[in-house]
Amino acid sequence: MEQSHMRDEALVGLSSDGDPWAFGELARRYAPAMKAVASRLGPSLADVDDIVQESLLQAWQRLDQLDDPAAVRSWLLRLTARKAIDHARRHKSHDDVNALTSVSAPTPSPDSAAVVSAGSQALARALADLPESQRTVWWLREGADMSYEDIAHTLGISVASVRGRLARARHTIMTQLEEWR
Repeated sequence: MEQSHMRDEALVGLSSDGDPWAFGELARRYAPAMKAVASRLGPSLADVDDIVQESLLQAWQRLDQLDDPAAVRSWLLRLTARKAIDHARRHKSHDDVNALTSVSAPTPSPDSAAVVSAGSQALARALADLPESQRTVWWLREGADMSYEDIAHTLGISVASVRGRLARARHTIMTQLEEWR
């Protein structure tokens, strides 16, 4: 088996034994997802790389706290989400929500571009109007595809609170999108 195709569990085991190559491989695998999580939780784009780097450093130092090596991806995403949330709280700057909702797609027709732009702007306005707690849960679920349990663990709240916040966020977004039609 080629080392670059090693399973996460094997890489975590090697990393726990102090192998920097194995940890580097984990970082290469999951840094793009970590960047996506960090960028969607509000820090400026200039801070995203720092947040990911700090998260990876923390992960290297705390590998012994990872109970299930197969869950390394979600563990890394939780660490990153916590770092991004902490950063956003410290800086209390809400960057342009439009940057968070940009859509990458082939060049659309002018009519399609107008529809996509209007939809993105409406979603951006709806997200900007959400309370921070609801917006954070929404991004972790919809943007980072984290489970309810992982979100609850990341934010230090119950799964029921995650479900409630997410339901309120979705309801508010749908209501606002319907009003803006």
